[in-house]
Amino acid sequence: MTPPVPAPEAAAVRWSIFDGCPLDAFVTGREGGVSTGPYASLNLGLHVGDAPDRVIENRRRAAAALGLRLDDMVFCRQTHGRDVATVGDADRGRGTVSLDDAVPGDAVVTTTPDLGLAVMVADCVPVVLYDPGAHVVAAVHAGWRGTLARVVDAAVEAMAALGADPARLLAGIGPAIVADRYQVGDEVADAARACFGDVDGIVRPDGTGRWTFDGWSANRRILLEAGVPPDDIEVSPVGTGLGTPFF
Repeated sequence: MTPPVPAPEAAAVRWSIFDGCPLDAFVTGREGGVSTGPYASLNLGLHVGDAPDRVIENRRRAAAALGLRLDDMVFCRQTHGRDVATVGDADRGRGTVSLDDAVPGDAVVTTTPDLGLAVMVADCVPVVLYDPGAHVVAAVHAGWRGTLARVVDAAVEAMAALGADPARLLAGIGPAIVADRYQVGDEVADAARACFGDVDGIVRPDGTGRWTFDGWSANRRILLEAGVPPDDIEVSPVGTGLGTPFF
């Protein structure tokens, strides 16, 4: 059994929008774990080829940084879609040590106190949503497919079913690949037009016959269209990629 290790300061990014809320939300970086080689050191992914025992210890440390045990966490089995799972006490520990019992979907929603919601991202967009009136929280994984399938919309709808009001929501949009470094093809540009109609600020030609896609702006627009106040949406000040603290 791994001996207890003090939790590292696992947070690489937090959002000031949640200051003063009974909610602890952050994005982990690479530091503070036990993995080695290309996975050094706080790799949380069981699906990338890292040693499972090291990943589980890293996950335990990340949970401890939230003041939780690993079996208080819920991890997803993500599909780049718009499925949302509403979870509660009976789901504690799902997906934490194995992919087999992970919660299917790209967003998780709960009203249960002290339940940790985890989504896994690399260059995709993580989004945290919280209604301080109804105490409903969601964690969302939004790659370009999920973004253009409006997974964030689906999460807001699931929160509303639990008493949340979009006009009360606080939204933290996390680190993701910046638009200038995210070249996409016609299929993404066409899907964006189908989703939004006007893609100004989301898709633009890059001069090579291809396009760039801004996942931050796309998800922010979806939140605005859902009724979230613009001043209650906070976008990460940093992106992902080489030279950043993220995998």
